[in-house]
Amino acid sequence: MVAVRSLSHPLHFRRFFHALHRRAFAAVCAVLALGLFAVAQRAGAQPSYTISAEQMQGAVAEKFPRRYALGGLMTLDVQAPRLRLLPQQNRLNADMDVTASGPLLQRHYSGAFDVDFALRYEPSDRTIRAQQLHVNSLRLEGLQPQAADMLDVYGPQLAEQTLREVVLHQLRPQDLALPDGLGMQPSSITVTDKGLLVRFSPKAVP
Repeated sequence: MVAVRSLSHPLHFRRFFHALHRRAFAAVCAVLALGLFAVAQRAGAQPSYTISAEQMQGAVAEKFPRRYALGGLMTLDVQAPRLRLLPQQNRLNADMDVTASGPLLQRHYSGAFDVDFALRYEPSDRTIRAQQLHVNSLRLEGLQPQAADMLDVYGPQLAEQTLREVVLHQLRPQDLALPDGLGMQPSSITVTDKGLLVRFSPKAVP
């Protein structure tokens, strides 16, 4: 009886009607989304999720600058990478400004660190991370041969520490809610001219 009396007031009735309308609209949108997703699957279109180059650049910039000590003899300060898409290789390139100092050096040196890498999806935290890193160059202008040789030795290790720990993008739970409900999971990452294309495929049956 209390609920009936509360709705008898015009204002309460309008509020109830609007709330009911919003819930119905949300339900219809969810059903339509599921329907479109299912239609895409039946038509042979693989569901996908896109990540722009700007999104990745912003995520990476938050983790820099970074400092690394090399054998107690040299310290490198690495600035935020400038990311470049390499669609033909299905990889990304990262070009970073570097400053070196330490007991092995007589002064500060400036230069650049150039690395390219492939990408992988880490399901434990829904992140896109680097893998298969390749050092193209680690150059510091005017560096003495002994210090340059040391950089050549530590270059791959520095690339691992600099980029493997950095998250390029993290998918939100809501990004995966719909495909997860349909038994799908991220399966491949393709580098395009505009960013990354993450495709989904059916989960493996245990």
